[in-house]
Amino acid sequence: MFASTKLAIYYAIFAIIATLANIGAQDLVTRAYSGAFDIMFSVVVGTGVGLVVKYILDKRYIFRFRASSVAHDTKTFALYTIMGLATTVAFWGFEFGFHHLFGTKEMRYMGGVLGLAIGYLIKYHLDKRYVFRSEAV
Repeated sequence: MFASTKLAIYYAIFAIIATLANIGAQDLVTRAYSGAFDIMFSVVVGTGVGLVVKYILDKRYIFRFRASSVAHDTKTFALYTIMGLATTVAFWGFEFGFHHLFGTKEMRYMGGVLGLAIGYLIKYHLDKRYVFRSEAV
């Protein structure tokens, strides 16, 4: 199997894992809390969970990144997070757009899944070019 094909398969699997972590965290939050801003709160928590899961998987298995110190890893995570801001806007746009259009949690999650898929595709290229550039595969 070509290295690029193997990398794409791993990246897709890790994107699915992070998406499940994100949507799962959202669902847990909405089950535990149904007050003011419950959906916004669940999306923020889910985004944070998905971000951390995806960073851990990407840095180790996709980009084979090894930080030289905690400070270096923190700086890399901060840059990784910054690169994710634009893709997060797209992801949230889909999720909240589907929620507004269809009014059900299932369709909101579907919008989230679509937004995450698009965002992860864009994010790979941003991370390869700007975050893990010297360690990129």
